Amino acid sequence: MQRNIITIDQNTCTGCGLCIPNCPEGAIQIIDGKARLVSDLMCDGLGACLGHCPEGAITIEQREAEDYDERKVMANIVTQGPSTIAAHLKHLRDHKQFDYVKTAESYLREQNIPIPQEKGATMHEPHTGCPGSRTMTFAQKEPAAQESAGTRPSHLTHWPVQMHLINPQAPHYQGADLLLAADCTAYALGDFHKDHLKDKVLAIACPKLDDGQESYEEKITSLIDDAKINTLTVMIMQVPCCGGLLRLAQAAAAKATRKVPIKAIVVGIQGQILSEDWV
Repeated sequence: MQRNIITIDQNTCTGCGLCIPNCPEGAIQIIDGKARLVSDLMCDGLGACLGHCPEGAITIEQREAEDYDERKVMANIVTQGPSTIAAHLKHLRDHKQFDYVKTAESYLREQNIPIPQEKGATMHEPHTGCPGSRTMTFAQKEPAAQESAGTRPSHLTHWPVQMHLINPQAPHYQGADLLLAADCTAYALGDFHKDHLKDKVLAIACPKLDDGQESYEEKITSLIDDAKINTLTVMIMQVPCCGGLLRLAQAAAAKATRKVPIKAIVVGIQGQILSEDWV
């Protein structure tokens, strides 16, 4: 098949090896004093190694090559330790290669190897990305004596909450009751926090407007199998497009090895609960 793959100019390469640690797949090795692509199967063609060669010997070309094999890559990477595994998974996520992430994590589970947490999984780990996507767990607030009067407390216990940003390995999801809410539900429901978010962890999504929803299904499956959530409540609006979030959650649950009860809550556009059923 025709696909993008790196090529290394052997006349230009000096064999310095600076490209090797910048190849998350381990596809480059120094052989006979030169950097060489050891296998087409191990090069994903995304070019993470580009720009790390001081001689400019590495470029991307499109040519006939065997398809990239994530399982072969993982078999090589697991021998190099958790930090290399974590760097490879981050590389795949950064490039939105979510199918490869799923294959890699499946391989790790088969080999009984823990899936590394992303950097920033707790407040005690360094975080170099956007401050707004840093994973945090909040201290529990004392319940107000009378929530019906005055300012009502938030029942949000963690950050972030948007599905693209959450980390299923974060400690607040472990064994929790998860509320997966369509974006608009909290605006429609006046008592969203008090009646629905209390004692739950949260993830939000829009099944109509969000891109890359294939990663959502993967994350929900991971929340069930890896975080071992206790229950999954899916809250959607009555509008037709919102039903896609429930279907996505059910598809993810069907792929999980564990089974969890799923509740579907449908909210009317005027803020009333239209239905609340275990599905």
